[in-house]
Amino acid sequence: MIVRAKAGVTGVDWGNGLSYRLLVEKDNMGFTVAHTVVKAGSKSPLHYRNHLEACYCISGRGQVIDAAGTAHDIEPGVMYALDRHDQHFLIAHPEEDLELISVFNPPLRGDERHNFDADEFSHY
Repeated sequence: MIVRAKAGVTGVDWGNGLSYRLLVEKDNMGFTVAHTVVKAGSKSPLHYRNHLEACYCISGRGQVIDAAGTAHDIEPGVMYALDRHDQHFLIAHPEEDLELISVFNPPLRGDERHNFDADEFSHY
C-alpha cells in the first residue's frame, strides 16, 4: 500500500505553478496522480503527446480552451479529460489560483516541466 501526503511531496515547478506528484512511474501503478496548482492569471499552451490526462477541479476558477477555440469553464466539481492528446490552453482566473487533481496515463517520471519559451504548445 502507498500512502502519501501532499505535505511530504516536493512540488515541481511545471512552468505556471506547482505540481505535487503523488504517484509517479517508479511507483508501478500505471498512472500518475498529481495535485496541480495553476498560478492566478496564467495562460498555459499545453499538449501532452505521450500521455492522456484527466483533471478534476478542487479549488479556484478558470477555463480550458480547445484547439478549435471552444472555451469550457472550470470550477470546483468540474472534470475535463484530454482523451485525444488535445492541444489546449489552460487559463487560471486572474484573482485566484486554480487547483486540480490530475491523472496521467501512462505515468510521468515525476520531473517533467513545461517550456513556454517556444512559439508552440509546450509538450512532454
